[in-house]
Amino acid sequence: MEWLQSIFYEHTALQAVIIISIIIASGLALGKIKFFGVSLGVTFVFFMGILAGHLGFSIDSGMLNYAESFGLVIFVYELGLKVGPGFFSSFRQGGVKLNMLGLAVALLGTALTIVFSLGLHISISDMVGVLCGATTNTPALGAAQQALEQLGLSAKDMALGCAVTYPLGVVGVILAIIIVRKLFVRPSDMKADDHDDHNHTYIATFRISNPAVFGLHISEVAKVSGAKFVISRLWHNGTVTIPTSDTFLSEEDRILVVTNETEVPELRIIFGEQESTDWNRDNIDWNAIDSTLESRHIVISRPEFNGRKLVSLHLRNTYGINVSRISRAGVSLLATPGLTLQLGDRLTVVGEAKALDEVAKLLGNTDASLKDPNLGAIFVGMVLGLILGSIPFVIPGISTPIKLGLAGGPMIMGILIGRFGPSMHLVTYTTRSANLMLRGIGLSLFLACLGLDAGAGFIDTIMRADGLTWIGLGFLITVIPVIIMAVVSMRIYKLDFGSTCGMLCGAMANPMALNYVNDTVDGDSPAVSYATVYPLGMFLRVVIAQLLVLTFV
Repeated sequence: MEWLQSIFYEHTALQAVIIISIIIASGLALGKIKFFGVSLGVTFVFFMGILAGHLGFSIDSGMLNYAESFGLVIFVYELGLKVGPGFFSSFRQGGVKLNMLGLAVALLGTALTIVFSLGLHISISDMVGVLCGATTNTPALGAAQQALEQLGLSAKDMALGCAVTYPLGVVGVILAIIIVRKLFVRPSDMKADDHDDHNHTYIATFRISNPAVFGLHISEVAKVSGAKFVISRLWHNGTVTIPTSDTFLSEEDRILVVTNETEVPELRIIFGEQESTDWNRDNIDWNAIDSTLESRHIVISRPEFNGRKLVSLHLRNTYGINVSRISRAGVSLLATPGLTLQLGDRLTVVGEAKALDEVAKLLGNTDASLKDPNLGAIFVGMVLGLILGSIPFVIPGISTPIKLGLAGGPMIMGILIGRFGPSMHLVTYTTRSANLMLRGIGLSLFLACLGLDAGAGFIDTIMRADGLTWIGLGFLITVIPVIIMAVVSMRIYKLDFGSTCGMLCGAMANPMALNYVNDTVDGDSPAVSYATVYPLGMFLRVVIAQLLVLTFV
């Protein structure tokens, strides 16, 4: 049995793979179990790593550092790549308000961390670990550990502080939301607000009854109105056609318009009467509208069209078809001429069958070619992110230059490439399942190694007085900002309860709490707010953790 013991205890590459794999597999399995309706998911890998470390398991320190760093880089880069397309658009109108409230949540937690550190004479490095655990933000912990090691100091206690406060960090947000709902929520707060969704398309039919547009080209109407819309079909004297920008509008013409819902009142004034037919149902048979025209979904699978403007394809003039909307990552976009196309976009195209066949052949329309992740671009992006993370930035008042590190650099590069890569003709497309797989592998590796490294001293930390102090302070850092900003959001900024909860979960980077909110609040307002706040909140947590270490250590 000596060979079996060597597999688990002798520091080799084989032993490292086995130990990490066992930790990840058992953690993911146990993470599916719900405790009081809440499951920890991949977070349980962290606690299984702690248990393994406490039981005396360890791996070579070099391999541990490599696996932990590599996992962190994969996770944050893929996360940035995923949120990049919507990161900058999240600052429009209502998104600005939500992000500013999320920023206030982060700053309140940071202020409490500094106050507790100075008032109770706890080292800032320990308190940053507590802050990372209280806000369930392991990428921020990775960035702070790097900053501390850059100063030549050990980051082990920081990881312990995160480990002992993490469980209540997960549960604390849920408890705070329950407290807010019991004590501060009014019946009017439960009514969901109408979100200004600039991406979601809305379909309506209008009857041309405004004399001001009789005899005008569609292009002239679009120029005068300033509204964004696409006319998919036009009925004239009982005949349905695909209109072009040069098509005249006549009295009693009927038009099928794809637009944003916020533009509908203005279009009603411009065109005239809006018909009552609901064209936004899921079960509409678009091909039954007219026997001569078809509506078809065509996928862009040829890389040469990545980053091209829709207008540059000249599809309407060349093929006599109309692109009404574009589906990208589950979001329906209005097919405006200036829209930049991306590999994997799914175009809704209307026209004659023969013309649609030609367009499908032009664009590729092959899902199979999109199933393989573009691994080369992923690794190139990570290299660029690591280079960015290693650049020192001098901040006045801080003696040591700050670096974005393994967490901040790849995340920012992922956001930038996800947003601007297609415009520079970079193929950044990966399927949703591939992105989730890479993120899951990266986060599991990071959490397993982080827990394994902290596990040896975990129980001793809990049993000693300062360990209990960390747990109590971490709970306060979790609960106090959530309750305060929940009240501020609902009473001062008039957000509904669902949007407020989504904002808080995004600012605290707590998807487990979001799952609880989704189960208890009707509608999708929590998920919309969460997605709006999460990218900036995650990035700020990473930077704040480093700034605290470099400023106060």
